[in-house]
Formats: sequence, structure tokens, C-alpha cells
Amino acid sequence: MTIPPRAPGGFPVVGIIGGGQLARMCAGPAAELGVTPAVLAEAPDVSAALVTPFAPVGDHTDVATVREFASHCDVITFDHEHVPAEVIEALLADGVTVHPGPAALLHAQDKLVMRTALTEAGVPCPRWAAATDEQDVTAFAEDVGWPIVVKTPRGGYDGKGVLLADSIDDVREWLAAAATRGEQLLLEQRVPFVRELSVLLARSHSGRAAAWPVVETVQTDGVCTEVIAPAPGLDAQAASAATVIGLDIAAALEVTGVMAVELFELEDGSVVVNELAMRPHNSGHWSMDGAVTGQFEQHLRAVLDLPLGLPRAREPWTVMGNVLGGEPTDLYPTYRHLMARDPELKVHMYGKSVRPGRKIGHVNVSGSDSDDLRERARHAADYIRGVITE
Repeated sequence: MTIPPRAPGGFPVVGIIGGGQLARMCAGPAAELGVTPAVLAEAPDVSAALVTPFAPVGDHTDVATVREFASHCDVITFDHEHVPAEVIEALLADGVTVHPGPAALLHAQDKLVMRTALTEAGVPCPRWAAATDEQDVTAFAEDVGWPIVVKTPRGGYDGKGVLLADSIDDVREWLAAAATRGEQLLLEQRVPFVRELSVLLARSHSGRAAAWPVVETVQTDGVCTEVIAPAPGLDAQAASAATVIGLDIAAALEVTGVMAVELFELEDGSVVVNELAMRPHNSGHWSMDGAVTGQFEQHLRAVLDLPLGLPRAREPWTVMGNVLGGEPTDLYPTYRHLMARDPELKVHMYGKSVRPGRKIGHVNVSGSDSDDLRERARHAADYIRGVITE
């Protein structure tokens, strides 16, 4: 493994484990800050490796590989949450600065650990239980009522690892698979929510914190397709209460970096916590163009323990539309139409191969008319996907 180049003037190297789009989107803010990003990539052509000057290929589960990579960096952070705890512990033993640390990261890696910690901290959550066998599932369902939500504690995202079960018959296969892995399942009460919200915040190692406006996220088949910032119709008191929940979680778990708290808003206006992410998050992509400080710059600031930037929105509204893969694979020609039709549109593509339903990019547009912005963002995302042709 070669050594990453260092910019003159004492600027640090930030090592990112994982070469996905989150690492990729750190590259621009890193360049603006004068910081050198280094990526431990899964392959030479993954998303971040295409735009990062130092992106050696290596296995994030191999202790020796990660230690060698980290030895050339001033701080280590993550594109994803799948680095084993023993790898992170080895880095800490070497004196490497790692953010977020293993104790905080575990709450995003293991949903049972997360639910336990949040419940003990008094954070509002759906009713939940751990299940090892059919008796556990049946007892929980009899208590809260069918259907129930069943989750694998580790590895699920974008609707994967989540099952809405109407009876014990739906859960048997999942129980058997969990037993094979030596795991339990997480059972949750199905919450009758009215919409999904997200609180995005950043916390530095010194304990300083900053939060962006609370946003609404729109899901289609378990995948986020749209984010509206700020959340329409959310009054100031409710937004403040949701933000406090996020800040309290970040402090309790001693998070360093950007963290997202996904919430269900209930009919009475209260919220319960659905998921946590200890990294920049899809619900914060709007901030790249719609806030004074975007989430990727803020994440770099936080892990370097620099003063945090202002998270204030630049415009009354920003709408983010996720671009999902469709049939077309030749995407660049869509730019001419979109940029001519909507010069205010910001297009962010991830350099990923196209698969139907895969997140391959997003678009942002800001202004004063939220309905107009939503139409424009949807048009752009659908045009790139090939759903519409004009």
C-alpha cells in the first residue's frame, strides 16, 4: 500500500473506510477545506475511488489491511457501518483517532443494542422485544396485536431486513435463518404513523453540536425517494422537540460526526424513533445545496474537531429527489435536457453502475414554492431514470 499525498501547510489526511457514495461526496468539501481524503475501497472502480486521489483496495474486515491504511491517516471515519468491532478496537490500540468510536457505532450496527440503549435513556420508541423462537414471537404479537414488524438486528437498509408479519407462519423462515447465524430477531409494534421525519445533526469530539432543520422523508417500497426541507406543516414546538431528541441521543451515545435519527410522527403530533445512522445520511443530501454548511463538510469538521459550520437553510424550501436505477444505462446525455430546462437544478451522480431500484444519484432544487420544487425534482429524477422522456 502506498502513502497518501499530504498537502503542504499541515493539513490532515482523513481516512474513510468504504468507497460508496457517502465517501465520494466528502471529496468536494475535503478539497475546499484543504483536507486530503483517503478511501479504503472495495474495488478500484467503486463510487469514491473514481474521484479520490488515494483509494487503495482492501478488505474492511481484515485487521492488518485496515491498520496499514489507518497508519497513514490523521483520523478514521466510515462510509458504512459494517466494520467489525475488533477491527476498530485494533485501531484504537494503535493510537488511531476513530470517529465515531466503536461504542457509538455499535448502536447503528445492531438494532437490538440501539433499542435497549434508547429505552434505557427514556427516548420514545415503538414497543419492541427480542425473539429467539416462535413462543417469543407469539407472546409479543398477542400483546401488541398482529401485524408486527420483524427486523434483522444487523445489515438491513432501504427496506431490506424488514418484514411485516401477519402471522407466525410469516416469521418461521426468518427465525430459522437467525438461529443459523446465532442471532435473535427484533420485533416491533407496527406504529400507525402519519409520516416519516428525520433529524440530522453533527457533534464534534469536544461536544459541540449543530442540527439542520427537521425534514420529511417520503418512502416508496421501503426506499427513500424524496426529502422536503423543512418538513411541511411541522410547527416550531414539534420541530424543537424532535431536534432535542436527536441531540440527547447524540450526547448519550457520545457520537462524533454526523448522525441521522429517523422518526415516525404519530397522529397526536408526537414522535417515536425508528432508526439511527452514525454517518452522513440520505435524508441530509438536500443540505449539500440547500444549507450554509452541507452534511459532508460538517462531518469532516466534526471528526477533525473543527468548529462546526452553520446548518441554516439558504432558501425557504429545498427538495431532494433520489435517482433510482431504471432501464437506461447511458445517463450523461440527460444533463443537456435537465440543465436547459431547469438551470437552478443541482444534479449529483454517484458513479455507480445502474441496477433497477438502486440509488445512483440525487437532485436538489431550492426556492420559495414547495409544490413547484417537488414537481421539478420528481421530473428530473424520473427523466434520468428513463420513466419520462420529455
